Amino acid sequence: MAESMKGLHRSHRCTEISRENVGQTVTVMGWVQKSRNKGGIIFTDLRDRSGLLQLIFEECDCGTEVFEKAAALRSEFVIAVEGVVTARQGAVNENLKTGDIEVRAKSLRILSEAATPPFPIEENSRTKEELRLKYRYLDLRRPDLQRNLTIRSRVATLTRAFLAEEGFLEIETPTLIKSTPEGARDYLVPSRVHPGSFYALPQSPQLFKQLLMCSGYDRYFQLARCYRDEDLRADRQPEFTQIDMELSFVDVEDVLAVNERLLQKLFKEICGLELQLPLLRLTWQEAMDRFGSDKPDMRFGMELKDVSNVVKDCGFAVFQNALAAGGTVRGINAVGQAGMPRKKIDALVEYAKGFGAKGLAYMAIQADGSFKGSFAKFMQPEELAALAEAMEGKPGDLLFFAADKHTVVWDVLGNLRLELARQLDLLKKDAFCFLWVTEFPLLEYSEEGRFMAKHHPFTMPMEEDWHLIDSDPKAVRAKAYDIVLNGTELGGGSVRIHQADIQEKMLKVLGFTKESAHEQFGFLLDAFCYGVPPHAGLAYGLDRVVMLMVGADSIRDVIAFPKVKDASCLMCEAPAGVDEKQLVELGIEVKEEPEA
Repeated sequence: MAESMKGLHRSHRCTEISRENVGQTVTVMGWVQKSRNKGGIIFTDLRDRSGLLQLIFEECDCGTEVFEKAAALRSEFVIAVEGVVTARQGAVNENLKTGDIEVRAKSLRILSEAATPPFPIEENSRTKEELRLKYRYLDLRRPDLQRNLTIRSRVATLTRAFLAEEGFLEIETPTLIKSTPEGARDYLVPSRVHPGSFYALPQSPQLFKQLLMCSGYDRYFQLARCYRDEDLRADRQPEFTQIDMELSFVDVEDVLAVNERLLQKLFKEICGLELQLPLLRLTWQEAMDRFGSDKPDMRFGMELKDVSNVVKDCGFAVFQNALAAGGTVRGINAVGQAGMPRKKIDALVEYAKGFGAKGLAYMAIQADGSFKGSFAKFMQPEELAALAEAMEGKPGDLLFFAADKHTVVWDVLGNLRLELARQLDLLKKDAFCFLWVTEFPLLEYSEEGRFMAKHHPFTMPMEEDWHLIDSDPKAVRAKAYDIVLNGTELGGGSVRIHQADIQEKMLKVLGFTKESAHEQFGFLLDAFCYGVPPHAGLAYGLDRVVMLMVGADSIRDVIAFPKVKDASCLMCEAPAGVDEKQLVELGIEVKEEPEA
């Protein structure tokens, strides 16, 4: 039977006790990790969020009643123990913060008994994730997850303190807003009071933080909850938290500078990393040309090389056809991998096909300087030598080539580069390589056959490119920037349009009529009629930042109650059906899809 807390007060968490407390009487509370009855003595490991502490129950110290009660302890029982701190009599456990002390119990209260958990509560659990997420309240007891969430809390606290020191005001924006057509799909919330009308959950606070700039709150931030109805992956959830900010009377350099100082502060405090400022910068074009990605992983080399000019007159039809169609030929050098088995190379070729490649050309440079590969017989020895030289290839290296239109070649080689890095163990989790990617294209052409905003419709074009908006829209660069760490986009932002004529033109290029633009964004456009300052902003994915800080493989490991890849919660079984009465009140009818 569970006992009460009456008269008890916890004096310390488990790892707050040290050799300095030897001889003192303490009261500790937590969960039983494990208990071992050795006959006349019982060893119990007590766990709380701070860590583990060993308790000793001896009948001569605690009395028969307490000793018999201790003999009934099982894993996950919740207990309170009063005892005296002593130095360990046996071997010191170097792996524990409290490994040189123990508490000799005088009293014991069993505050709650526990059924046997469906899996062991232990660090780096090997239990299937689906089972752990079903019992997430148990999974969250694991020390590694508790450390992750503790770090997440520290990051939030440090961020708030830093931005307050920089003159930012924390202001909340609404979570029931109007649906907008750009970006990912919205989560919709039906209105009971306004039948047939819907709110949307915000994908970001974008419009509201721009309105705050119009209102004179020249530095705003918020740890904002955001929602996007999109397919999930390791670094994406349907609901997530942004470190969101907006600044007035600034340009690109101002935003990057304050955010570099923020990152320097966070990674110093959390990871002990001394970031050297300014951080590395690449334009979008250079990032794509060198790494085939707008979020390149800089922990290793293996850069793309453009060999189009080298092979333009060769006899290999694949290269020739790609160039004739206005495409490109590029390669990467897997240094020292000339001996890679053919089976492994074939697997890489199939991998490349998954990103749009029709095939993948490869060539190994033998120890004697000769060439062996899929296309060597189609080219002259001097052409192969020139190609190897352009790739900075040496005996023992393996060269891969893709030939197609630029976007396909970037995608193929950018992903092949990462796959080779994974196979060659080049992605060290304790290395932190930051990068700003700047000057993104303002527009991109969609599958629907129209221009879409690369970031969003309120992104400022670079002034020197604006004259191309009618003649060559794809050449217009944006005052947009992403912060990238180890191949993951931590966040992004842009300078916003604050001139009415540019904003009107931008919306027109995106296919909005004056009427449709005001229907969707009227409150923002109206606000811009009353004096709007130049402004810019940036938002980080807090979950991604913490994921990389702690070296987790998924953001699910840094979120208390995450969803799985179909956006459902295995623990509370959401989403779920609702009572018919609720649907009637909302004027909603649910129709079953006919069977195929």
